[in-house]
This record gives sequence, C-alpha cells and structure tokens, in this order.
Amino acid sequence: MPDSAETNSGRSTGAVLRNTATALAASLLLLAAGPAAAVTFTIFDVNGASGTYAQGINAGGSVAGYYTDSRGNDHGFVRAADGTITTFDPKGSNLTIPYGINRKGAVTGYCQDGSIQGFLRSAGGKIKLIDPDGSIYTETRSIDNAGSVTGFYIDAKSFSHGFIRAAHGTVIVFDPVGSAATGSNGINSNGDVTGNFYDSFGMERGFLRTADGTITKFSLPGDQLYPAAINSKDVIAGFAGNGTAKAFVRAADGTITTFDHSGSTDTLAFSINAKGAITGVWYDHNGVEHGFVRSGMGKITSFDPPGATETDAYSINDNGVIAGYFRDGNGYHGFFRTP
Repeated sequence: MPDSAETNSGRSTGAVLRNTATALAASLLLLAAGPAAAVTFTIFDVNGASGTYAQGINAGGSVAGYYTDSRGNDHGFVRAADGTITTFDPKGSNLTIPYGINRKGAVTGYCQDGSIQGFLRSAGGKIKLIDPDGSIYTETRSIDNAGSVTGFYIDAKSFSHGFIRAAHGTVIVFDPVGSAATGSNGINSNGDVTGNFYDSFGMERGFLRTADGTITKFSLPGDQLYPAAINSKDVIAGFAGNGTAKAFVRAADGTITTFDHSGSTDTLAFSINAKGAITGVWYDHNGVEHGFVRSGMGKITSFDPPGATETDAYSINDNGVIAGYFRDGNGYHGFFRTP
C-alpha cells in the first residue's frame, strides 16, 4: 500500500464554513437553537490555504479535515492538540477528503488518483488505500478506536453497498434485505454501524447493523431518512424529511424523536457523542447556516464563531468539544468550540 506524502505546515488564525457532499449523502437540510453560552472558540487555518475545513475531532482534541490550496486542490490535514498541523495526501492523489479521526489519531476518508478510493492513515502517517473487490468508487466515512472503518462503494453496475473493513484488513460487505442502494455512515466502539438505504419504492430508510451481522431497519412514515452517526450506546443521530428537513435521534430501544428549533427552516444532525450530545447545522429563513449543539437532555443551543457569516458544525467528542468550519469575509476557516 502507498505511503503518504506529508509536510508540516504552520498554524494561523482566522474564522470558518463550507460543506463537502458525497454520493448517497446529498438529499436533505438543517436545524436551529437558542442563545449561545459563554464558550471558547479556537480558530485556525492551514498555512497558505485558501480555505480550511475541519471535519472530525477525537477525544484528545486532535482535528482532521481538508484544506484548499491556491490552485483549488483539496488536501488532508491533522491538527494535533498542541496546534501542530500536518498536511498529507495519499501518493498520487489530487483530491483528499478526511472524514473521521479516532482516539489514536488514525484518519479515514476518501481520495482520488484517477478513481475515488477510501483511505486509512495511521497516527504515524502510513496510508493504506481501501477498495472492496468490484468497486469503481469507494468512500470510507467513519473509524472506530480499534481502527475498523465503514463506508460504501459502487460496483460496475452502479449499485452501492455498505462495508466494514476491520483493522486487520478483512472486508465485510452488506446490504439490508430489499436494498436498492446502501450507504454506511457511522461506526461505534462495539463495531455496530448505521447508515441509509433505498428500498424498491425509492424511499430512503435507516439501518442499524450490529457486530454479529444483525440488521434492523427503521424509518419515519413519509420521510426520507439519513442516519449520520452512532454512539457507543447505539443511539443514532441524523436527519429526515421531504423538501424540508428535521433532525432526529433514535434511542437504543428504537424510539425516534425528531427535533428542530423555532426559527429554523431545516435541520441536519451530523454527530453524537457518548453522552448523547448532538451537533449539526440549521438554516434560518434567509438560508444562512448556523451551528448547534443539543444536550443529552434535549436543550438546543445555537452558535457561530466570532465574525462568521455561515457556520458548519461537523463533529463532537465525548468532552463536548465541537469541530467544524465557518465563512467570513476572508473565506473559510477551521474551528473548534470548547464548552
């Protein structure tokens, strides 16, 4: 497997937003909240970048994401808790988009070197490409602390399938019964995964696949459903809707609760931590995105970094620290929000 080409870049300050959409993940919209509490925002940019986009944060406060260079090409980065930023690309890649980072600092996402492939980058910097047999397009979306990843791939007949790649390299491919297209989006420390699939009627539904291979399907009547993340207790967060979207949380017993906030037109939940806190974005009536955090008790708080004109909140760790990106008059910048 190829090794990474890496450089160390300096750290600077600024402010953050932008979104990266992928196959099977693009259908719905976003959420609102109340006044922000006193919190700390740390804003950062990759040195020389025209835009910096933080996508994932681990328990130790390391952040993974991507940045855009002056030529418009996207590259991966990891920002350590001490502020050191390391940039990387799999060998030959002209596009690198990291999604998740685990406790050890291993990162997963996708890259392009003629075709789209998943990748796994170890904390030490070694990169392995991931392509299940028969794939013409692969994305890895989430990584657990043991180094197992999950995602989806598209085969030569344009069908998409979910997969799990164990830390030792074994790949398990799966589809819920009756699925016409499957995407796997989140994995937890138990090896349980969640994602979405399309049934024969074209409805987007959710699933929970436990480590023993048991798949439980779930849906909301009349709504397309996109589960985005799962925590260690098998609580799932995501969003649902038709035309407009609302966020949802599915408890381990299968109960689904939808939520948004007065003043929002759409809500997207992207990440959930072990305490049940959820982060994502909401759109106001002017179409502007804002970040939000919903506590495990259901309280929703809206936030924007100072100077932000739009905010995307993408990941929350078990300490409640949120990572994302926002836009101001100078472009897009990475941030993390410490409660």
